[in-house]
Amino acid sequence: MRLLVTGGAGFIGSNFVTLILSNYPGYEVTVLDAFTYAANRRNLEGIVHQISLLEGNICDARLVDEVVSQVDAVVHFAAESHNDNSIKNPDIFFNTNVTGTLNIAKSCVQHDVRLHHISTDEVYGDLPIDSDDEFSLTTPYNPSSPYSASKAASDHLVRAWVRTFGLRATISNCSNNYGPNQHFEKLIPATIRRVMMGEKPKVYGSGLNVRDWIHVDDHSHGVMLALTNGKLGESYLFGARNRLSNLEVVSRILDIMGKPADHIDFVPDRPGHDAKYAIDPSFAEEDLSWRPAHTNLLENLPDLVAHYTSTTDGY
Repeated sequence: MRLLVTGGAGFIGSNFVTLILSNYPGYEVTVLDAFTYAANRRNLEGIVHQISLLEGNICDARLVDEVVSQVDAVVHFAAESHNDNSIKNPDIFFNTNVTGTLNIAKSCVQHDVRLHHISTDEVYGDLPIDSDDEFSLTTPYNPSSPYSASKAASDHLVRAWVRTFGLRATISNCSNNYGPNQHFEKLIPATIRRVMMGEKPKVYGSGLNVRDWIHVDDHSHGVMLALTNGKLGESYLFGARNRLSNLEVVSRILDIMGKPADHIDFVPDRPGHDAKYAIDPSFAEEDLSWRPAHTNLLENLPDLVAHYTSTTDGY
């Protein structure tokens, strides 16, 4: 199998590439990455001799078509993903997440290449804090931010290309990932880094917004199962039923790092901040026989703190 991984130098993409090389020795992997601020060559330094690494942007239609024509399948991680940045500069999010996905989809149709498109649970909007509801495959899309709106548009694009042009594709929507090598703009590494620098970690609003956390390795396993065993045209939701408020996560990190519970800088909430995410992953569990191996973020946090406090290169 000749596999193209877009965004393969980023947090989730690089963990996925590492998984492929460790478990699927017959795969030839090409990574296409624009190496924006969110990517890091060090994520691939231990495996770079095992892959073909191309620096380029998925918005370059000619480059995308050339690369896609040489592979059997594409796993499409490449995206702008930070909500705060999408509020400040939405244009780049729609350019990368929509136009870039359009280029991928068109080339996959042109060369009859299998596609798996990576998306987010944020396309569904949010749930009430006190609700037991979960996002399912029948939940209507209701994005709140420019980021989630751009990902919703890319999901709809892929589905339209499946129906109209015969694109051989699957989609997965995943909850908040955690694990090693995540960019410091995200909650867990940002909190650890600020404490290391002698600062108080910043928490939006009251900190009661709830997220559904999944380890990046569990997400990667799910993506691989969807690529190899998923039904064409189907969508899969990956979540570990591990729902915690931002305040719970930050408070546990403070405890591990020997700081008092009130060592927090509560800042004004960002516009359109979603209250709660909760994924129902039962279809993925049933159809793909997928199960998350890591189901308790709070138990995993000591190892993550140790990882990030020993890392000095910006991750």
